[in-house]
Amino acid sequence: MRHLIIDTDTASDDAVAIMMAVAANNVTIDALTIVAGNVSMPQASINARYTLELCQADVPVYEGCDRPWTRPASTADWFHGDDGMGNMHYPAPGRAAEQEHAVPALIRRFREAPGQIDLVTLGPLTNIATALSIEPRMAQWVNHCYIMGGAAATLGNVTPAAEYNLWCDPEAAKRVLHSGMTMTLLGWELSCGDAALSDADMNCIMALDNDRARTAMECNRMALEASRNLQAQSGMALADPVAMAVALDASIATEHCHCFVDMETSSEMTRGMSVVDRNHVLKAEPNATVCLAIDAARWKHQLMTALSR
Repeated sequence: MRHLIIDTDTASDDAVAIMMAVAANNVTIDALTIVAGNVSMPQASINARYTLELCQADVPVYEGCDRPWTRPASTADWFHGDDGMGNMHYPAPGRAAEQEHAVPALIRRFREAPGQIDLVTLGPLTNIATALSIEPRMAQWVNHCYIMGGAAATLGNVTPAAEYNLWCDPEAAKRVLHSGMTMTLLGWELSCGDAALSDADMNCIMALDNDRARTAMECNRMALEASRNLQAQSGMALADPVAMAVALDASIATEHCHCFVDMETSSEMTRGMSVVDRNHVLKAEPNATVCLAIDAARWKHQLMTALSR
């Protein structure tokens, strides 16, 4: 069994990614750690705990950083709704979050099982960067870190150059990129084009006629509108579930490069841009694997399989 810790600013697409991880036969989710991003940290915690209860999953939830390192918080209610779940306003979860803060919980859990737990990040990297600043050795204790963030082709979704997660807290992202952690970057563009869910795909999911499938589609109704009207996508682009699909099954990635990646933090025009040196012009030591393409049909099959359980 693989062991995962998922760091998330849980909104509608994070919720689907969590459902996928819960449904995976070969995975145990050791914990969710919550960070501010798509919504406020308390709301993200509510959404994460609601999703776990929907899936009948017994997973501890640790609440973490409630703002970026040096910048004001910037939520994505225009994409996910005021509650982060498409304004569905689901009932409050029954289980409370753990008392321990997410940052010491991350350090403790990876210290106790070095090299045995993978980390999947679905939001801004504030929790992870803070933990690394306190305990740099955590970079070696994480077996592999899968980061939903960036835009390898510089096609941003919050600015022309930047993807939201890394734009939200670029200083934290830079700290993680330079930590020495073994990592794979999964940009938002992987969820676009053929990977976006078509009307036929969404109809097939709804036809599963179970709570997970219905919730996955309903809570992403605003994301669908934003994908089509604001981002010119043909259907529902689900960046976090696509990233989770690769984290769960690396063979879904069909093209990647191992190269040097850095983060722009000083320019407002290109703030949060993930600078991917694919041609090695900087002659810098590679620090990340960057996923460049996926098998869209296989990702959708994995999603359908997960939501059918």
